[in-house]
Amino acid sequence: MKKVFLSDSGPETSSAIYSFWRWNNVEDLRVEKLKEIISYTLDLGINAFDISPIYGSGNLEELFGKAIQELEVKRSDLVLFSKIGVRKELADGSIEYRELTEKSLKEQIDASLKSLNTDYLDVLLIHDFDPLMNIDTVASTLTSLQIRGKVKHIGVSNFNVQQHKLIASRLSNEVVTNHFELNLLNTQALEDGRIDFIKENYSKPMAFGPLADGRILNGQDDLAKRVRERLLVIAEKYKSNVEQVAVAWIYKLGALPIIGSLNKERIRNAAMANEIQLSHADWHFIFDGIKES
Repeated sequence: MKKVFLSDSGPETSSAIYSFWRWNNVEDLRVEKLKEIISYTLDLGINAFDISPIYGSGNLEELFGKAIQELEVKRSDLVLFSKIGVRKELADGSIEYRELTEKSLKEQIDASLKSLNTDYLDVLLIHDFDPLMNIDTVASTLTSLQIRGKVKHIGVSNFNVQQHKLIASRLSNEVVTNHFELNLLNTQALEDGRIDFIKENYSKPMAFGPLADGRILNGQDDLAKRVRERLLVIAEKYKSNVEQVAVAWIYKLGALPIIGSLNKERIRNAAMANEIQLSHADWHFIFDGIKES
């Protein structure tokens, strides 16, 4: 898989990113299972991983750190994304809330670095906009973390354009990405200016849910069926499948799809989609299927 720069200032990463956000099954939350999937994705050329302290049962980062250590993967060969801002108060995670204070930011970063057994994060994503945050305090804390080398780059997750502009206005370094849902059944980011603003700043978005949680493949609503019919036409032309073409459509936009499946075939399909170079005509043929009444 080819490597791309997430923005003008970096980092250089694989064109697809693997995320652990679907790892909620207790049976999967084992070091051996993580080692299996990490090894598989690395063999496919995917070296970027989206992690968070709230993924899984709350110990995903620690398991990932152990898996990398046992696999003896060089830290420099990985691009690690993690998130801050969302906390779970009870052991069962029943109370979830936003908190972006200087104290909470430092606590969350130090905890993540310790769990991951690393000195730094390649990209730290602010997980959702918190209207209660003091933007200047957050910006100065993030800048301090970058100066100290604990965080290389800052990104945001689920920010609208104005929220993205606000945090960017307070930081001396670039906001390198925005992480949001993007797929053929949810093209809101194309309509509300988020993708335009990211391109204006010479960076690339991270697109989660590239298959709309399976709806593109199996959905029985009119929109899903209509889009799938067009994907089938293009898949035959490129000797591929619906899944690969749906992800190739995202690649064509310059976005980095986030793969969340534990199924190796699904992971491979998303990775191999990078090799499909859709023509402009084919991209619009698929996109126009969304607009039909």
